[in-house]
Amino acid sequence: MKITETLIPGAFFIEPEYIKDERGYFARSYCSQEFAARGIDFLPVQSNVSYNKSAFTLRGMHFHVPPFEETKLVRCSAGRLFDAAVDLRENSPAYKKWVGVELSRKNGCALFIPAGCAHGFLTLEDETEVFYQMSPAYVAGHDRGFRWDDPDIGIKWPEEPMMISEKDRALGDFDGISV
Repeated sequence: MKITETLIPGAFFIEPEYIKDERGYFARSYCSQEFAARGIDFLPVQSNVSYNKSAFTLRGMHFHVPPFEETKLVRCSAGRLFDAAVDLRENSPAYKKWVGVELSRKNGCALFIPAGCAHGFLTLEDETEVFYQMSPAYVAGHDRGFRWDDPDIGIKWPEEPMMISEKDRALGDFDGISV
C-alpha cells in the first residue's frame, strides 16, 4: 500500500499496490502493521456497507462527538464516489479545512479519516456501494452533522446532489454545533 498524508493531519489517502497476473490482481487493502508504522492507530471493530442506487446521492456531513469519535477507512466496492472529510479539531492546523478524493471500484483507493473529522460522500455513478471499516463500534445518540453545502466550510463537490435524505436536508451550519 502507498499511504500518503493529506492536508488534514492524521487523514491518509491509500493507494493499493497491485500484484497482477493472468487471473487478475491481488492487493492489500488494510494492514495493522503498515498503519502502525505510519503512526496510524486503527484496529477496526465494525464494517459497514452503504448501497446507493442513484448517481448524485449525497450522504453527510456526519461525525460523532467526544468521547465517541469514530475513525473510518472508506473504500468504494462498486461504482464511483467523491469522498470528503472535514477537520473539526479546534487545535488542529487544518481546523475547518476539508479534503476530497475520488474513490472507485476501479482505482481501489481508500481514505482514512481520523477521529474528530466529519465525513460525507457524493455518488458519481448509479449502483455505487461504499464499504467502510470503523472504530469504535457505533454508539447511538452521539452522532451529529452539518449541511453538506455550509459556506463556511466550502467543500467543492464535483456535482450538485440530486438525492439527499430528509435528515441530512435538515442539518444546520457547522457553527451551531458544539464538538
